[in-house]
Amino acid sequence: MQKPESLEEFYQHNFQEKPHTVQPAMGQVNVFRMEDSLTPNASPVQYSRRDFYKITLIRGRNAYHYADKSIEINGPTLVFFNPQVPYTWEPLSNDTTGFFCIFRESFFSGRFNTGLIDLPLFRPGGKPAYALDAAQDREVSGLYEKMLAEIDSDYALKYDLIRNYVSELIHYALKLRPSDAPHQHPDARSRLTAVFLELLERQFPIESPTRRFVLRSANDFARQLSVHVNHLNRCVRDTTGKTTTDHIANRLASEAKALLRHTDWNIAEIGYSLGFDEPAHFTYFFKKRTGLPPSAFRHV
Repeated sequence: MQKPESLEEFYQHNFQEKPHTVQPAMGQVNVFRMEDSLTPNASPVQYSRRDFYKITLIRGRNAYHYADKSIEINGPTLVFFNPQVPYTWEPLSNDTTGFFCIFRESFFSGRFNTGLIDLPLFRPGGKPAYALDAAQDREVSGLYEKMLAEIDSDYALKYDLIRNYVSELIHYALKLRPSDAPHQHPDARSRLTAVFLELLERQFPIESPTRRFVLRSANDFARQLSVHVNHLNRCVRDTTGKTTTDHIANRLASEAKALLRHTDWNIAEIGYSLGFDEPAHFTYFFKKRTGLPPSAFRHV
């Protein structure tokens, strides 16, 4: 898997040069019309992580390949991407239009009670795509139009305004799914389960065949969290309805699918990176979880 794409590389791939709207002293945020990046000379979008956040309003029929999932979009949709999850995008029709803004987390330093990555929109494994109706499309488009107007203006405090407009985009999507809003864990069992799931997710994505997934068992996680394994297992099962082992195995299978689809690593390299010393053990695990051996899944 490639190293995370930087903002500079993003500009080079999409525009062949850094846009004039990038200020040397700022450089932490920018906004574009989708059509401006769909030029004949633009490089194909690579499956990789980025070192910045991205919020896209996209119209038409398109597909995003996000971690191990593929999201097909038909109609106006607001999509959120974080620096931890690799993705790529492909148009499925010739009528793609929209907007996108890109920014680094430092642009929002201290603006939210929680980190951006902890918001449901950006959280790995969360809900990244929000379909919009015509009225919502007009509202969201209006925010992007305001950002585009400010990015080209001479107003001294334009970045404060742009920060407010991006914040409004984030809150707009949060209100579309109020049940996804951040919440306090009701008890110690839920808190321990949340920490376990966060620690599990923190090990991904796997970016090199030489980097290994090391916390592979409930005992490994229990030692890391300084709790007895039976206590961890009981809390996770009572809170989620699944065992600790199931969560680990499901996440391993999910990452295996992503690596098989989006890298050219051989089966042995993928198995090794996921903690399997023998390719046969990885093949057995993957077939048990998906119904297909890795080589067959890769060609589906």
